[in-house]
Amino acid sequence: MRSARWRMNAMAGAMAGLACVMAQAQQQQGSDTQPPAVAPLFEQPGVLTPRGKFVFEPSAQFGYSSSNRVVLVGYTIIPALLIGLVDVREVKRNTLTGTASVRYGLSNRAELELKVPYVYRSDSTVSREIFTGTGVDNVFETSGKGVGDAELALRYQLNQGAADKPYYVAGLRVKSRTGTDPFSVVTDCSKRCVGPNATGTGLPLELPTGSGFYAIQPSLTWLYSSDPAILFGSVSYLHNFKRSNVNRKVLNGEWEPLGTVEPGDVVGFNFGVGLALNDKALMSFGYDHSSVARTRQNGLPVPGSVRTQLGTLLVGFSYRINDKRTLNVAVGAGLTRDTPDVQLSVRLPMTF
Repeated sequence: MRSARWRMNAMAGAMAGLACVMAQAQQQQGSDTQPPAVAPLFEQPGVLTPRGKFVFEPSAQFGYSSSNRVVLVGYTIIPALLIGLVDVREVKRNTLTGTASVRYGLSNRAELELKVPYVYRSDSTVSREIFTGTGVDNVFETSGKGVGDAELALRYQLNQGAADKPYYVAGLRVKSRTGTDPFSVVTDCSKRCVGPNATGTGLPLELPTGSGFYAIQPSLTWLYSSDPAILFGSVSYLHNFKRSNVNRKVLNGEWEPLGTVEPGDVVGFNFGVGLALNDKALMSFGYDHSSVARTRQNGLPVPGSVRTQLGTLLVGFSYRINDKRTLNVAVGAGLTRDTPDVQLSVRLPMTF
């Protein structure tokens, strides 16, 4: 069990999609109190919304990941001979998330954002048990769709900033539990999914669309103009609140008691550089990293749960259609085993 960030999509970043920037001369045309213009590369906007303005941002994100697992159950007589069972599994995951975001400028330095996602997920598990007399692959497919976990964020520009000074933006994000709870979907187990009496595959018959936990994430982002580029980076800390008296739904309408479950907190950072190709086209390169702590159950680490490192290399492109609309595209490639193999996101912020 693991918190969505993650996630889902993960991947939790603290600010800003920072992709690249307008040229230095273009930055000077705006207000001196505004941060440099950037195009979103990560999950959040790179420029605070002006006072009294609304920004509506529809977006779509696709993620794909695959993993192989080999489990040896038995004992070895000699190094080349295993007596027992070899369980080979290949898991392929597809996630498509459509999000509607609304940002409002509370002042020239503060903005409020509400984000509501809709998630569609599908998993395919291909397995074959060797040494059991079968040469046929078993395929277990499951999917899930519905509203995900809604988020509310507040961001504040800490300093005045200037062309030769960095800008600092503090953020606070709160994640709800509006998505389908992972403990409420039916799991393929008769009575128990863990322990000596466990029966079934232990795989969910329907995929959840939320993490099942409330979370809060403070962050700090900085941007620095170094003609002809913009340097950016951020640090964040995501805290998942534990739940007590958690029960998992299994077959035949029965529930398996799990007690207190506490997902691991997430420490994240990202950095990158943005470059302007011309007065409308922008490009950026960045790296995003998250370190996810072990999940605990009843105060003890869950068996098999370890600290997980998620690293993603990102490339972003932005095209300014007009003064009120910008098209942003970002591609991410997973650099660690637990990170999705590829992520593709498209956003279209519109200012009113």
